[in-house]
Amino acid sequence: MIANRRQFLKSAGGLVVYFTLPGCGDNDDATAYKEKTAQMHAAFGNRIVVDTSGAVTLNLGKVELGQGIGTALAQIAAEELGVKFGRIELAGVDTDFSPNESYTFSSISVQQSGPPVRRAAAAGRQILMQRAAEKLGAPIMDLSVEDGNIFNRGGTTGLDYWQLLSAEHVEIAENEEHVFVPVTEYDIVGQSVQRLDIPGKVFGEASYLQDLRLPNMVHARVVRPPADRAQLGEFDAKVVEKLPGVLKVVRDGNFVGVIARREGQASQAAAALRATLNWSPPNDLPGSENVYQWLKSAPTKTEAIVTPQSDTNQAADETEISATYQRPYQAHGSISPSAAIALYEQGSLTVWSHAQGMYPLRTAIAHTLGLDPGNVRCIHHEAAGCFGHNGADDAACDAAALAMRFPGKPVRLQWERADEFAWEPLGSAMHVETSAGMDAEGRIRRWDLDIWSCPHTSRPRDKEKAGNLIYAQHKEVPLEIPPAQSIPQPAGGADRNGIPLYAVDNVSVNKHLVTDMPLRVSALRGLGAYGNVFAIESFMDELALSAGEDPMAFRIKHLKDPRAIAVLERLADESDWARRPAAGDGTGWGIGFARFKNLSSYVGIVYELVVDNETGSIDLQRATAVCDAGLIINPDGVQAQIEGGIVQSSSWTLREQVRFSESRIESRDWATYPILRFDEVPETHVVLMPSDGKSLGVGEAAQGPTAAAIANAVFHATGRRVRQLPLTPEQVLSAGA
Repeated sequence: MIANRRQFLKSAGGLVVYFTLPGCGDNDDATAYKEKTAQMHAAFGNRIVVDTSGAVTLNLGKVELGQGIGTALAQIAAEELGVKFGRIELAGVDTDFSPNESYTFSSISVQQSGPPVRRAAAAGRQILMQRAAEKLGAPIMDLSVEDGNIFNRGGTTGLDYWQLLSAEHVEIAENEEHVFVPVTEYDIVGQSVQRLDIPGKVFGEASYLQDLRLPNMVHARVVRPPADRAQLGEFDAKVVEKLPGVLKVVRDGNFVGVIARREGQASQAAAALRATLNWSPPNDLPGSENVYQWLKSAPTKTEAIVTPQSDTNQAADETEISATYQRPYQAHGSISPSAAIALYEQGSLTVWSHAQGMYPLRTAIAHTLGLDPGNVRCIHHEAAGCFGHNGADDAACDAAALAMRFPGKPVRLQWERADEFAWEPLGSAMHVETSAGMDAEGRIRRWDLDIWSCPHTSRPRDKEKAGNLIYAQHKEVPLEIPPAQSIPQPAGGADRNGIPLYAVDNVSVNKHLVTDMPLRVSALRGLGAYGNVFAIESFMDELALSAGEDPMAFRIKHLKDPRAIAVLERLADESDWARRPAAGDGTGWGIGFARFKNLSSYVGIVYELVVDNETGSIDLQRATAVCDAGLIINPDGVQAQIEGGIVQSSSWTLREQVRFSESRIESRDWATYPILRFDEVPETHVVLMPSDGKSLGVGEAAQGPTAAAIANAVFHATGRRVRQLPLTPEQVLSAGA
């Protein structure tokens, strides 16, 4: 259950533990925290409310996007506080009272939120146990707690948490020491408890933002231009204003919207309005068929990510091998189109949104609409799928802009499917060129890699970036569009996972960031890691073939990290790699491996598939994955993230690409942007290798290895090396060795 604001703030007769920690500010892509000002290092608090009713409320700072982080954080809280997991309720992110933990992004939610939740819960337990010790006249070390009931050494009890409470807020200093539950004594952490958000979804409760209905709510649609940068000519709304149910037609520059009493009326009015508008599109797109040539010829900002340690001239005994790999523009493909609800009354704006960060959204909307941030409240409500920066922020700003022109009633705005495909920020296309020098012993001595790509983030995370919102660009007095942003290592954007994890004497990696983007782009799950791991791991197979070595053994030979080696050795066992069939008979086995961002979870995948040599179609059979994610809070949740990553990446790899002409995006529905179907999903087997180290993110770790494993399996099955994604039947049939 997600507690509402009133339930959360009802703490009379309870204990509120408030833990503050600077350093987790409004930075969405790990962009050099230490260089931010003290103001940007906004402190955040994780509050745990222990109520006299016996309930414990955990106030989330990270929004729940369906990945189960609320459940994992609740497990940590229950473990350290000493209560049963069933007592924990979650309060979703609300800028009126929640800690500011910026975005849920980059597979770091448990890493980022887990430690302060743990400290806050441990602090609450220490305070209550100390009070019990004082009341009982016993040393605190002689007491234990079980579900809030306090026992002495003799096993008797006379106190529980609820008797020790008074109406108070307790703030815990940042540098205060805490006594944590030893890992060896964990009872809740490490267990596959039932997700807190699943029952409501299964039993048809109003779990998603699209289900939310507020009193006196009206409905809205936005009528978008046919293409970005198109200009609207003469505008006459009279015909549409006379349609049934229409309450208001809004034009603000190139932004056009309609508000109606019912949703169907809003949709019909938008369709009628669309037919009357006269746009002048720029017709300056390169076309999807020419995108890779365009990437290499467009204006770029080149940055050396890794420079060689010594002279890179080819040695006499080196074999030179090179290849080029390409990834198209891809969409988030969220099952539900973006939506939002906004209410403007008495100078204050409230927005219900499924965006990834409520505090950054509040700042961007306030700046775009000329409001004081203190008069803007953003409340998170989950929607069906996100996978990065999709249209949620834009829909929220759209709804807010319309609500300000129709005050006093909640305005529900729903994007249509064509809007979602044509206007969401896309995952950028990538062109990756790589070459290597290998000695006579089959060891890689030199590795050069060059990446051409647009940026992989354009989040409207603060007032300087608010110009990334569609409404901010389309309104009568538009905001300036921020320049292309490069995310630095170690996280990286276009260059994420562009540095090979393998031990090579001389490595050179260069990023060529395209600064003049023809299409809106931003964060799509994994950012550049998907394309870079596809390239690196495909190339590793090509190098292994050249050396005449087994691809699994070749990788292990070039690794020094013992955890990476352990993952591949376990993968060989779990997949029964030794029974890999002979090459070229239509049945293929392929491997892909990476450590996400080279600092998070390790994932190795072996894919088994069958290729029809006459049609080029690929039948996915089985994916075996091994993951080292450090300390695992909820094994079922980690497995689900890896499985989901495999399925999504399989769809990207076999099907997905955004097609566009010179004038507009042409992929606007599921027919023109096909995804993997349920009957095409492979059998998956996920093995976890937990450790006592810190928890490592898993949400984006499987995408790159999956793509490489499929491509390598296709080569093993057919002898055809496909280096351009997606691996359509046409690509397979036209590929050479």
